[in-house]
Amino acid sequence: MIDLFSVRDVSRILAVQESRLRYWTQTGFVGPTVRKGGRFYYTFADLLAVKAAKDLLAAEMTVAKVRKSVEALKKALPDDAHPLMKLRVCCDGETIVALADDVAFEPVGGQVVMAFSVVGFGEHVAEVLAVPRGVAAEGSGPVAGAPVAVEDSPTEANGGTVAYRLFVEACAAEDRGDSAMAEHLFRQAVDLEPGMAAALTNLGNLVYRRGDLPEARRFYEQSLEYDPTQPEARYNLANLLDDCGDLDLAIAELRKVCGAAPEFADAHYNLAVMLAQVGGTAQARHHLTRYLELDGGSDWSSHARTFLDRLSA
Repeated sequence: MIDLFSVRDVSRILAVQESRLRYWTQTGFVGPTVRKGGRFYYTFADLLAVKAAKDLLAAEMTVAKVRKSVEALKKALPDDAHPLMKLRVCCDGETIVALADDVAFEPVGGQVVMAFSVVGFGEHVAEVLAVPRGVAAEGSGPVAGAPVAVEDSPTEANGGTVAYRLFVEACAAEDRGDSAMAEHLFRQAVDLEPGMAAALTNLGNLVYRRGDLPEARRFYEQSLEYDPTQPEARYNLANLLDDCGDLDLAIAELRKVCGAAPEFADAHYNLAVMLAQVGGTAQARHHLTRYLELDGGSDWSSHARTFLDRLSA
């Protein structure tokens, strides 16, 4: 049986923001290749490709070279790649190869800028997925969501564009806590490519967190104009509407999220809280139950169970 990983799994395993994974998928840079139940999932080979892309970008290889190297890696890996494969993946900054662990690697170009053992990485994957994932609670602010569908046929990466590079730099600035720089770079990316939905959503999150709700709403709505299926933009818009006192509209938006992305656990939790406020006890119980099915091992699961018990009393 092929191991499949959701975008959230990949985000946890590789410490890459879900928004960045979504953008890499949208531009055809690197992403999931298996479609199941209307959703896309990463195989272990896809996971290796994403790890290679992340490591090579961190080594300051150009996006064009990274794309070429990752494509070469995907061709070198067997279709049934798995965590116990005796392989080592190496790159010297020009060429990427996958070699058996007992074969010595001497890069033609000199310094090794990226190398990892597939078996060791497989153990890391198992360890990360064995740890319960933290969940954002109601009112805790925007969080990332689930993956969106992409075209079945491969697409050409747009990794060389200035807008994409700005997007990646903005994500890196956000990762290191420099929100002002991240916002500046996201705005530049959107100026160059107004339809970059992932950047619009991230901009909305940043201005939401600093309290500018009207502008955050504008960014979320613009993002949804370009990508109506994006669950995190709609989820964050619902939280914002709730903050503004428009509970009915917030509930309507969360219903859309749960319908389009039924595995988005946080959306079920927040929808349950809002439904309970307007007297929709039975529906609130349904969504709390669904939340616990999806994320029963998280820190917030005990709160959900207590809330469910109270509603059932």
